[in-house]
Amino acid sequence: MDDFKRTPLAYKNESFLDSDDARPLRILSEYLQPLYAFGREQICGTVVFFGSARLRPDGPLGRYYHEARELARLVTLWSKDLSGDVCHCVVCTGGGGGIMEAANRGAADANGKSIGLNIGLPHEQRPNAFISPGLSFEFHYFFMRKLWFAHLARALVVFPGGFGTLDELSEILTLMQTEKIQRRIPIVLYGSAYWNEIVDFQALVRHGMIDAADLSLFRFADDPASAMGLLRAGMSPPVETRAPAIAHSCTPGPARS
Repeated sequence: MDDFKRTPLAYKNESFLDSDDARPLRILSEYLQPLYAFGREQICGTVVFFGSARLRPDGPLGRYYHEARELARLVTLWSKDLSGDVCHCVVCTGGGGGIMEAANRGAADANGKSIGLNIGLPHEQRPNAFISPGLSFEFHYFFMRKLWFAHLARALVVFPGGFGTLDELSEILTLMQTEKIQRRIPIVLYGSAYWNEIVDFQALVRHGMIDAADLSLFRFADDPASAMGLLRAGMSPPVETRAPAIAHSCTPGPARS
């Protein structure tokens, strides 16, 4: 009897949990773990910062790092000053370096919480040191990470970035354009010269790929004070204290708040 070894419980069996058959469990875990943590920390809204992991404070485009840090500080101070019966918005980033680090750092400068939704990548993605304890998450699945960017977002600030930033921006714009997100999320594209060079938004309208009205889904800003003004005006502030829904099972109809 001393040599008897119990078969591990399924939810403690690492070889099973890493198998193809357990993929739905791994996906569900990447939803439930943040959900539990955000409930514990009473987080019901985020201001999401997107931008390149490659931008350094002493690099050619270093000003964007410093301005992202300052804007995140302003957002955190503003949110902390809100009354207790509204949703306080916490800075949320992809958890890595560059603009992400700058935003988490700015929230720390204001003695506020911030979230990092990290994903392991071969070269440039490692959790930065400024994410609040208990609010750093490691994702395997990009789509689950994107869900959490969208799920609690009250506003979005997009600094210069590459493929990942463009992908994340396009995702939120598509959800808003198609009303899968049934609330207004102010989107600020930070660095107008960069964005108007990288994406010819007017050409999308000219070629009939989007409506002219779709250009109202975002605004441009070139300094932290202006960006903060757009965010405050767009959030104005939310009064509900529960997390917003992403989409509802309903037939298409008029947009709802």
